[in-house]
Amino acid sequence: MATDSTIMLPHGRSSNSNIAVVEYVENDEDEDFNINHISDDEFENEATANHGKLHVGTAGMTSSVANLSNTILGAGILAMPYALKNDGVFLGFIVILVSGFTAGAGLFLQYRCSRYLDRGTASFFAIAQKTYPSLAALFDTAIAIKCFGVGVSYLIIIGDLMPQVIADFFFADGNVGDTIFVSRRFWISCFMAALIPLCFLRRLDSLKYTSVIALLAIGYLTVLVIGHWLVGDTLSYRGTISISPSSLSGVLSTLPIVIFGFTCHQNMFSIVNELKDNRPTNVLFIIFSSIGSAIILYTLVGFTGYLSYGDNVGGNIIGMYASSFSSAVGRAAIVILVLFSYPLQCHPCRASLDHIYTHFILQSTVSPVRSGVQKTSIPKRRFVVLTSVIIVFSYVVAITVSSLETVLAFVGATGSTSISFILPGIFGYKLLGSPYHLPIPDVNDDDETLESGETGLRQAVRLVTPEFDDWDGDREIVRDLDGEGYIIKYASLALAGWGIFIMVVCLGTNIWLLRHARD
Repeated sequence: MATDSTIMLPHGRSSNSNIAVVEYVENDEDEDFNINHISDDEFENEATANHGKLHVGTAGMTSSVANLSNTILGAGILAMPYALKNDGVFLGFIVILVSGFTAGAGLFLQYRCSRYLDRGTASFFAIAQKTYPSLAALFDTAIAIKCFGVGVSYLIIIGDLMPQVIADFFFADGNVGDTIFVSRRFWISCFMAALIPLCFLRRLDSLKYTSVIALLAIGYLTVLVIGHWLVGDTLSYRGTISISPSSLSGVLSTLPIVIFGFTCHQNMFSIVNELKDNRPTNVLFIIFSSIGSAIILYTLVGFTGYLSYGDNVGGNIIGMYASSFSSAVGRAAIVILVLFSYPLQCHPCRASLDHIYTHFILQSTVSPVRSGVQKTSIPKRRFVVLTSVIIVFSYVVAITVSSLETVLAFVGATGSTSISFILPGIFGYKLLGSPYHLPIPDVNDDDETLESGETGLRQAVRLVTPEFDDWDGDREIVRDLDGEGYIIKYASLALAGWGIFIMVVCLGTNIWLLRHARD
């Protein structure tokens, strides 16, 4: 009994290599496997005719690591010393490690889920269409709101910091006076104008150079904090150093700071889609490099900043240093950091809005997954309109609202936990081992014999290429029903449970703090 066929496009290939095409159909008792060898050119011509233009990624490893790291490393790094003040030295380090590990697990599950789709089409919406179609638009709404809110907070930070930066550089007494340089609206308007060209870039890979500049700003901030600790010029202001947590409420209040400090999952699918060679080893390298560097930097800034001021440390470590040229450059570095982080929030926000528009306005009934010609980009006119809407609305909100702390606390507790833990977890649990991802039998190219294999629930055509390696450097054999697949499947469920727990804790803490502040 044969049903509709599906094609997995090659993830890597050489110009002269042969591709072993394995076709297998479900029978009542026996499996019937046919193995044929065709050239890359023959396959590409046939596949292009039947499935549209083949997607080929262009992003390199370095740019992917830079963009993902820049998405992770934001202004939250400045609050790490304050988090250690409440958690204590030992527990604070454990929280950073656990937060980094669980965030990395979510990224890995996103990659595993992306392999159920044609290359270049992976997104939260596309995977939700396979798993929970009725909730796909809801998921993207949460992602759009979260990314929009974070982007607005970056503009607010720019408006708050630039008057201080100008005062430090050009006014010795720190008094700028009643000039345009103290106007939040002026600085937000100036930097918003500079951001417009970056927001209209279609590919995340196009932001690799601005991401490198932002990472250099992070590097300077790290060196600045470590330098003040080594020099010891803050000892007269240092309070006691706590090894153990100050209180349960203190730990719960700063837990979101660390956990949300690793949120970068909104851009993971774009990283995978644009990556030129997205073999498992390469994607794992990107995840480990990005998460690992964030853990190291958070630990360095957190510990040295906390050891500099002890329990007297505040929520922004840079703001605690005395006025000087180095601290002024540090504040300017923060502005550069959040400036070049804004387009990284605009990119997934636009993609989510496009999915919502397609779902509700166009009433599309065809899934973007394996539906003939694949949708890999937003139409030009809609791209311009959506980008303009994001820019205009974020600008209006930023110049009219001076603080979004309460709103962002609740958006972060729901949006960040959803895209970091809950959605990757439930997607992984739903997809791993499902009939959407059929096992690929081992193929011996020498004698064209089949060593072992499993049948799927429908006819399938899969490509096996020497360049698509597994962990040991051998040919990639995708088996989501083996022991490893089952472990990852139920680990996905555990990650979703962890996300729900964190959401409840964060929401409960935010509500408690809000009521406590009113009292």
